[in-house]
Amino acid sequence: MKTISIGIAGLGTVAQGVLSLLAENRSLIEQRSGVSVHVVRVASRSAKPGVDLHGADFSTDVMDLLSDSRIELIVELIGGEGLAKELIVGALNSGKAVVTANKAVIALHGNELPRQALRFEAAVAGAIPIIQALQYGLVANQFSSISGIINGTCNYMLSAMEEEGVGFDEILERAQALGYAEADPTFDVDGIDAAHKLTILMALAFGTQFEFDKVYVEGIRAITPTDINYAAELGYRIKHLGILRGHADGIEARVHPTLVPHGELVAHVSGVLNAVQVVSDAAGKTLFSGPGAGGAATASAVVADIVDTALNSQRPSVDAVVDTSKAILPVAQISSAYYLRIPTRDEPGVFAEVTQILSSHNINIEAVIQKDGHDQGESVDIVLLTQDTQEAHMNKALAQLEALASVTDTVMRIRVAPQD
Repeated sequence: MKTISIGIAGLGTVAQGVLSLLAENRSLIEQRSGVSVHVVRVASRSAKPGVDLHGADFSTDVMDLLSDSRIELIVELIGGEGLAKELIVGALNSGKAVVTANKAVIALHGNELPRQALRFEAAVAGAIPIIQALQYGLVANQFSSISGIINGTCNYMLSAMEEEGVGFDEILERAQALGYAEADPTFDVDGIDAAHKLTILMALAFGTQFEFDKVYVEGIRAITPTDINYAAELGYRIKHLGILRGHADGIEARVHPTLVPHGELVAHVSGVLNAVQVVSDAAGKTLFSGPGAGGAATASAVVADIVDTALNSQRPSVDAVVDTSKAILPVAQISSAYYLRIPTRDEPGVFAEVTQILSSHNINIEAVIQKDGHDQGESVDIVLLTQDTQEAHMNKALAQLEALASVTDTVMRIRVAPQD
């Protein structure tokens, strides 16, 4: 039996899940892997006397883990950037392995971190073993695209808005009450959390640097039940997706609300679940789905990384060869089909004005929903689904549309999921 002695930094939901999983499933883990995991120290900035540490020592200084000679591997679960990064770097530089669930540190500082003895399966999509799949299970494949739902908070909120017909603010309050959204929900609802995760997937699948600042990011604050209903009428659901696509001239890397056809499996992933679809040359289209957050689910990925480190201590966590020739494409260069909701006065000739502007930018219309108003001059929506066009052309068309006297408010634009 191979043994590994670990220290855990943090004592929140995930850390407690790791302690429980290691205690409750110890025999199963040992039988399957031949690895015995011993937690010798837990360090957290605040003590939680009610948590069973299963015999491990406790300290309130996470840096104590660096000086404890018994510890071979540190599990970083404190979150944030500053102290967490300091601990990770200190551990790697002192010869200790690291397992972390910290997506922000990896996405923002991954280029600075030693790439040996670092594992971060739990940083992306919780219990879904997507990083193991990209690095090892699909190692023989060239990847053409990776896309999916990688933030459970946004997926829960959009699912609830669709099912109940209520608005963003009301659903956000409920998500916070249920613990699905933080008191400050910015990272989730504005897409930052998903962009951190997409940055990591991009580095693994396409051999780029960790380039978070080049990922295009949009959140879900502007989505309304009206848009959800129009999308359904057109045969789509609105999902918040992270999308990576490889091209000869570079890589698309974008996070935003997306219209997904009802026939796609991802369209039916609801609640707090995550789903990641990988398209590659040999394996074809594969879909990974499961819980993307939560103490037990994330703990499952953490323990898998601990065992993997014990068995393969010299295996690098990411490919050390970076292909600097692969540029991240600006969003203006990508092509997409678009959903447009154009609020207009109900007057003669408005639809003709709209279509003339789109035509002048070579934007073709695929489908139209136009409701009649009850009174002349009241505001009504013209809803269009366009064929593929370059984002730069759409931006110019939207600027002209919003300048029309007959257009009463900002045009709502949602991209349509690419067809792989």
